[in-house]
Amino acid sequence: MSTISVHMPKYPECWQSCGSCASGNVFILELLVKVGDVIERDDNLLTLETGKVALDIPSPQAGRVLAIHVTEGDTVDEGALLVTLEST
Repeated sequence: MSTISVHMPKYPECWQSCGSCASGNVFILELLVKVGDVIERDDNLLTLETGKVALDIPSPQAGRVLAIHVTEGDTVDEGALLVTLEST
């Protein structure tokens, strides 16, 4: 089995032009998984808040959650490590 690191996705161009996300106002609104959870591909891992919208971040692969590297309320930058999974 291998490990998968899930990172904060690249901000869409529209996020940079609106100013809210480009100014670093993206934070973790809610964690939707816990360490040990077994998840499927596209299950939501967490919800981000940008000041204008809430955005769910889905899992790119099925697996078991090994580690969560953020907490609710954390601000996150593009590329930040969010979750580590063990593939199933």
